[in-house]
This record gives sequence, C-alpha cells and structure tokens, in this order.
Amino acid sequence: MSNREYLHNLALKAPSESGVYLWKDGEGNIIYVGKAKSLKNRLSSYFSKTADVKTQLLVSHAHDIEYIKTINEYEALLLENTLIKKHKPKYNINLKDGKTYPVIKITNEPFPTIFRTRTIRSDGALYFGPFPNVFAVDTFLHLIKQNYKLRQCKVLRKKTSPCLYYHIGRCSAPCCKKISQEEYAKEVDEVKQLLTSIRSIDVLQKEMHEAAQMLDFEKAKRLRDGIQALNALHNQNVVEDLDEQSRDYIAWASEGTLLSFAVLKMRSGKLIAREIYRTQSLKDDEEILQEFLPLFYTNATDVPYTIFVPIAGEYSVLKTWFTDELKVNTQIMSLPLRNTVDMTEKYSTKHDSADYVAESSDSEMYTLTINQECTQAEKTNAYLNHHLAALQMAFLNAREDIVRRSRETGDWLGLEELKKVLNLQVIPSRIEGFDIAHLEGHFTVASLISFKDGNPDKKNYRLFRLRTTDGINNDYASMKEVVARRYVRLLNEHGELPDLILIDGGLGQVNTAHAVLQALHIEIPVIGLAEKNEEIFFPHSSKPLKLPKKSDALRLLQRVRDETHRFANSRNNRLREKAMIKLQFEKLDGVGVKRAKILLKNFGSLTALASAQPTEVSKLLGITEDAAKKIIIAATHKC
Repeated sequence: MSNREYLHNLALKAPSESGVYLWKDGEGNIIYVGKAKSLKNRLSSYFSKTADVKTQLLVSHAHDIEYIKTINEYEALLLENTLIKKHKPKYNINLKDGKTYPVIKITNEPFPTIFRTRTIRSDGALYFGPFPNVFAVDTFLHLIKQNYKLRQCKVLRKKTSPCLYYHIGRCSAPCCKKISQEEYAKEVDEVKQLLTSIRSIDVLQKEMHEAAQMLDFEKAKRLRDGIQALNALHNQNVVEDLDEQSRDYIAWASEGTLLSFAVLKMRSGKLIAREIYRTQSLKDDEEILQEFLPLFYTNATDVPYTIFVPIAGEYSVLKTWFTDELKVNTQIMSLPLRNTVDMTEKYSTKHDSADYVAESSDSEMYTLTINQECTQAEKTNAYLNHHLAALQMAFLNAREDIVRRSRETGDWLGLEELKKVLNLQVIPSRIEGFDIAHLEGHFTVASLISFKDGNPDKKNYRLFRLRTTDGINNDYASMKEVVARRYVRLLNEHGELPDLILIDGGLGQVNTAHAVLQALHIEIPVIGLAEKNEEIFFPHSSKPLKLPKKSDALRLLQRVRDETHRFANSRNNRLREKAMIKLQFEKLDGVGVKRAKILLKNFGSLTALASAQPTEVSKLLGITEDAAKKIIIAATHKC
C-alpha cells in the first residue's frame, strides 16, 4: 500500500463529527492544522482528483493524520487557532500577531458599562468569552443598547445636563443622577443573566412573537437578530477559557477488555493537546483510575493543578502518592458525566452509520469573574457546567478511539470468544442479524445486517417490506418470511452463507428461524439475544446463556443486535413519516388518494407544494390552473 493510499484510508475512517485534524510528516512533526464540520468529508476532499497543487503538495509531504473530536464546530475553530499558534505548522498561515478572540467586558464601577475588548486585566471587571464570532458579539451589544439604558460613554463624568442618548431613551443618565445605583444595577444584572443562561432567550422569543402580533416588525426583527446572536454566544466553549490554572481532563471508554484513555491538557486557558492511551483491562471503573494515574504521571512538571475525572471515588491514596513520590500537590476532582451510559449506547449503535452527532451536554456558558464578585451559586454552576463539558469531550475522543481500534484490527477477541462460548466449529467470520420493526402491525419491515470479521459490512445490508404480515401483528410469521426469502435467494444464487445468524429476540423467534433453515436443509447456527436481560437463546432450549458484562463475545453480539434494531427502526420511521405526509396531502381540498400519491412523489412535503407554481401542479395533476391555485393555497394554510 502506497503512502497516499494509507492516508486516504485514514481519511475515510475518520468520524463525521466536527473537530480539528493534524497532518504530520515522517518525523511526527505537525505540518498542517485544519478544522472541519465533518472530519471525514473534509479529510476525504484532500484526495479528490480536482485537488489543487497546494493540496497535492501537502499530501505528498504527509505521513500520518491525527484528529481531535470537538463538541461542535465553534470549538473546532478555537482549538485550530490554539494549535496553529503553538506548533506553527509549515503549511499554515503564521499568526505572528498573537491576535486573540474578543471578550465582553462589564466594568467594575458603581454604574458599569459594557463593551467588546481583546484585552483582559485584573481590574475587578467581569469578562465573558472568548467568542470567535465577532459579528454575534456586536449584534448582542447592539441588542443591549436598544433594550437597556446603560451608559455608553467609556468614562463617566458628572454633568449638569444629559447627552443625546438620554433624550432618545438609550441611556438613564447616571452622570446627572437621573437613576439610583440600585435601579441601574437591576439592568446590569439582567444583562449578566442574558450572558450566563440560555433560559433568558425564552423571554426574548416571547417578546418577539408579541411584537409580530402587534405588527411591530422592526422590533420583532431586532429581537430575532438578538436571539440569533445569543444562540451563537451560548455555544459551549470547552477548548478555550479565561482560567489560567493548569488542568487535565481524563476519561476512558471500554468495549469488553479493550480500554482507551483520552487526556485533554488545558494550559493557560487553552487546550494544547489531546493524548490517547490504549490498553486492555478486566478491572472495574473504580480500579482503573488507581492504576492509570501513577503510570501516566512520572514527572512532577507534567502534573497540573487539577485533574478532572468522571468517576466519583475516594482519592486520598492517589493524592498521597502525588505528594510522596512526585513532591507535588494536586486536586483530583470527580464530576460524574451525565448520561454517559446512554451516550455509549448511542455511539456504538449509530457510529457505523455516520448518524451520530456529538452534542453539548449543557447550554450554560462558562464565565470567569476576575474579582469573584458573582454569587457562589453562579460560580459553582458555571464551574461545573464547563468542566463537565470538557470531560464529555474527553470521553467522546476515548470512545472514538475504541471504534477505530475495532475497525483497524477486526474484532478478533469477540470472534474467538464467540467460537468458544457457542461451541462453534469455525470462527464466525460472517455474522448476519435480523430484526422486525412495526407500529401495531403496520409499516412492518425487517432488517438484515452483516458483520465481516467483527465490523459492519454495509454493502450486504438489506431491508424487506414484508408481504404476508403488513397490517398483522405477528413477529413470528414476519421472521419466518424474511429468513425464508433471504436464504432461498442465497441458495438459488449460490451466494455466501453466514457462519452465524443472530436474531433480535427470544426463544420464539429463534425457533421460527431455525425451523425455516431446517426446511431448506441449511445448517447454520442460530441464536437470539434478548435485550431485557442480555440473555442468549438457542433453538429448543429454555435455558439461556448469560455472559459476563465485560465479555468480548457479548459486546460483539450487542453491536450486531443494536445495528439490526437501528436499521429496521430507521426504515420503519421513514415509512410512517411518508404515510403521514401522504395523509396530509389527501386532506387538501380537491386531492384524493391518487393525486396525493403524485404530489408526494414530486414534492415530498406540504412546504414544497406551497412554494410550487400553479402551472407545475396543473400539469402534474391534469387540472386547471385555478384548481391548482386552490390546492397550493390549501397547502399553505396547512404548513
């Protein structure tokens, strides 16, 4: 395999989520840093036949690609900026000016003012940010000037008469003592709340709708722009903040005995590195950290002020070890991740279909108060939300590495254990899984998915619209039909038969599938995996097999089962949505079943129909333009 082919394969295996990618030369030096909304799409574009000369030059000098997943594109932008400044890659623009992203400042005065700045000082002021979207910052500040009467002068001087801003209702004139310090502080507190809690957006949205109903469209537009700016500002910022203290965020993910650690290193308020460590372990989560930290930290200069971990526990022994062995004092903060188990299940189920999208676990912004004047509750809330999001990002990167390891090597650990625990004659290199999905007997579909060497083999995925049971709630009959159709066809076409068949279900479904195979004189092992207790069922045996939670064989079976379930449900949901849209078309005046089918095929939604031209609808349905106009108007009212 050539170096270009190797790099292209790495690009194709990258995740579809946002992040930062690093091209490295033969000596491991970073020669280019880039950001992407979809790592897979962006990296694959480098190998396009239409790539320009500069791109071809970069690829020709590269020997490896590394990437860091981020929660969203906003964080990728910040992280890209940090890494370019740190590593000064050969093929990046050299950012010599050291330019930083702006922050919003509320001054520490009896009558504070608010403005955008790139300079942070220890002056007792409140600083919010940093924000890479300067337009959103300026729009937000414009919203504040329009809706709050805060002073707009940089220096407050006593006056005998107020300025023009007071007369047009844009300032409360504290310079002329037209407002008390207490009343002024109330408006300042509201601005702080806008910056620190996304819940304040609900209030603005209500005002926007009220303005629209009163036909005050200018105010509604102004509020809409402000809401959009607030949404942009409220994007969770994990990779850059205003906290100068050194921190490491350590999380891990496992599948069976496979274990990957991700360490995010924050120094001087910037994420400077992500490190991945691979191993195998049978230990529980509570024991894993006790083993990892002493192995990871071997030099006192590498130990940060705080180490954040996702598992609650008693870490006094570890703290003593840091003090005695490395002569450093460090805090170990446990912040259990929210819905980590659910996230793992979503990831393992959806990742192979590129449907998984990483989302921030919380919408609260992180704000550092230089003089710590905000309330303890505000400080605690911002502190926890920010560090939880950083830990979640570490977990996503650890989980991504587990998936990549399985793809690189094939899940041989799981396959070998499966052969042993199921008493199979050969390693089940090809596994086929079946599941049935329906809504009370309607929109019944069956999914067939295929795994080759422990990884999804998508070219052999199949979906079946069942002929005999649509409208009938009978999973056994549905399973009988799909298994028969699948293997009759393989026999007729002399196709490759699987080494193992997995049914998403219990004993009844397994017996049904086994009976079909016997009738076709095919000897393929059939098992079922019931989700409730994760028990493995064998044909005509009422005693299921239950494997340990850390079993590699169980992990592999769960992946196959979950993928069959996802694939079947995705098709079932599409059929239900299509039927719902067709029903909406049928409810339009002048549209029956036949015309609804034509409209659904050509437009797909009422919104698209409402935007159509009467001549187009007239030609499709064979009706007059006046009749077509009535249908379009009816669709507009239904939208």
